[in-house]
Amino acid sequence: MSTNNTLSVIIPCYNEEQHISKIVEKVLESPVENKEIIIVDDCSTDGTRDVLETEIKPLTHQIIYHEKNAGKGAALRTGIKAATGDVVIIQDADLEYDPIEYPLVVQPIFDDEADVVYGSRFHRGSHFRGYWSNRAANKGLTFLSNLFTGLRLTDMETCYKAFKREIIQAIEIEEDKFGFEPEVTAKIARMKCRVTEVPISYSPRTKGEGKKIGFKDGLRALYCIAKYRWN
Repeated sequence: MSTNNTLSVIIPCYNEEQHISKIVEKVLESPVENKEIIIVDDCSTDGTRDVLETEIKPLTHQIIYHEKNAGKGAALRTGIKAATGDVVIIQDADLEYDPIEYPLVVQPIFDDEADVVYGSRFHRGSHFRGYWSNRAANKGLTFLSNLFTGLRLTDMETCYKAFKREIIQAIEIEEDKFGFEPEVTAKIARMKCRVTEVPISYSPRTKGEGKKIGFKDGLRALYCIAKYRWN
């Protein structure tokens, strides 16, 4: 994918010793020529920091370390602030989302056809290899989010969100944990951004494999859907 635009890839990570090298390798191999890779380690307690320093540091543009674990939203707030590219995309440190699909997600912004793009796991043409409960929960949260925002999304909770940098950096991110998703969705809706979705693939991991989001995060998402409709 040839373009003069630069893509800033923000990778928040916490205790991802087993996955962080592989995901960085995949990001480097993704078909976007100009990439800025920013990793924010949210005070990992396993060997993630050692891997970052010994193996990954020379391959990335910036690694930022939190001295206290604060949550995904806090890590994204740090990474987004540091971004300098034309477009910013979020990449979880696990292997659920494949960076080979970056062109699908960012091209509408590069072409100035959108300000924000969500990579949907439930859009027609997507490939979702998850559990029915995961699908039901995400669809329920997306439905409620749409009611409050007026958007017509199919996957509000997706990791793959891409933004024009000036838009995401103009948003004051308040949520420290997984409430980032409904918060940022409500705020881009209020900004009247041009939002579109594209289909992506998805291969979820289990709790045993390190998945961190849980039931309490779903309850927080419900609260955030209502809160950020007006705040």
